Amino acid sequence: MKVLCSEVGHDYGHYLYPYVLWGYLEPGETPADALASGFMPGTPEMDRWYMVRQIRVGLEGWAPSSENRRVLRRTEGWRCELVEKGAFGDTAERRAGWLEYAAGKWGVGIMTPERLDRLMGGPVVSHLFHCTEGGTGEEVGSALVYCEPPRAAFYYYAFYRRTPETKHYGMGMMARAVAQFAAAGYEHLYLGTCYSERALYKAQFEPLEFWNGCRWSGNGRELRHLVRQGLPEGRHRLETAEFRDFQPGPLAELARESCVRIDPAIRPRPTRPGRGPAP
Repeated sequence: MKVLCSEVGHDYGHYLYPYVLWGYLEPGETPADALASGFMPGTPEMDRWYMVRQIRVGLEGWAPSSENRRVLRRTEGWRCELVEKGAFGDTAERRAGWLEYAAGKWGVGIMTPERLDRLMGGPVVSHLFHCTEGGTGEEVGSALVYCEPPRAAFYYYAFYRRTPETKHYGMGMMARAVAQFAAAGYEHLYLGTCYSERALYKAQFEPLEFWNGCRWSGNGRELRHLVRQGLPEGRHRLETAEFRDFQPGPLAELARESCVRIDPAIRPRPTRPGRGPAP
């Protein structure tokens, strides 16, 4: 991958001058390479990626925990299948239900019809993980998924009926997806970001792995610390002793294992206004 650094808010008083990493695939690379390096899709076209704290499940070593088994038992009557996007019955009625769910779950205007159209039209959605009630055929819900077997599947947005009786549907769909992708021989299922207490439900699968900016960590205590403590004002994460205590070695050792490397042989050329790169 090639990386651009996108500047975000700075803090002169604390010497904080942040840049966010945007990644771009090079010839011969695939989305599974970006996911494995801690990046998530930044556009539905998957032509830009950004590094985030995200969770994945190592499916080769996955075994259901007691909580996973409880959820799977509760949903054992479901019929869940992975459907190619082109074969999925993408009806106006179904789209309307998804948008209604999104407005109630994430807020009005977050998932617009135009945004949903762009997602469904892009390569970031290759399949839908679709669940129905086995006895009645009544629809449970659908999740937008990117599949690149056998290396990776990315579980993106999920939509389902929201009632007091269906609160467990989201966790049920995710648990069913973990079980089915594991049975299908996938190496990893990526579950998206984890920055809030509400997102910690994704950490109920073992072996847990999350991207901490330097590496994939399997330490659940570290993840909960990052979510619950937040970032001290005016500090870099790598400056905090609490974060460093979770790491397997000093910062120089983490840097040696980093997936990001600056090649001094490649020198960015300065540009002149209106003239493109300088000669």
